Amino acid sequence: MKILHTMIRVEDLDRSIKFYQEVLNMRLLKRKDYPHGEFTLAFMGYQEISDGPTLELTYNWDKRKYDIGSGYGHIAISVINIYEMCEKVVKAGFTVSRAPGPMKGSTSILAFIEDPDGYKIELIERK
Repeated sequence: MKILHTMIRVEDLDRSIKFYQEVLNMRLLKRKDYPHGEFTLAFMGYQEISDGPTLELTYNWDKRKYDIGSGYGHIAISVINIYEMCEKVVKAGFTVSRAPGPMKGSTSILAFIEDPDGYKIELIERK
């Protein structure tokens, strides 16, 4: 068994794709409209869909607003230079909600950012 993808609902698919491509350097791996269900799926990732987990962005055509909810945690992404990545996030006009620094009681360096819909993304520095 393996993890295939994590799905989040987004309010503006093109804006979200742009964020994940331009800020987090993901590639758009697949995009498909489903007219019968009135939604579009876009799969984002760092490798091919068959090679590892992806992020599925779901856009419902009825343009609903979504509440992230109290059960959602975050997406975690490893980065080589967390300080440069956080600068890139700010320059792109997005939020760094926890500045880069060590995790309490650990040597791990992490930060939290938010995507255009407010989803939390944990950045973990890996050399």
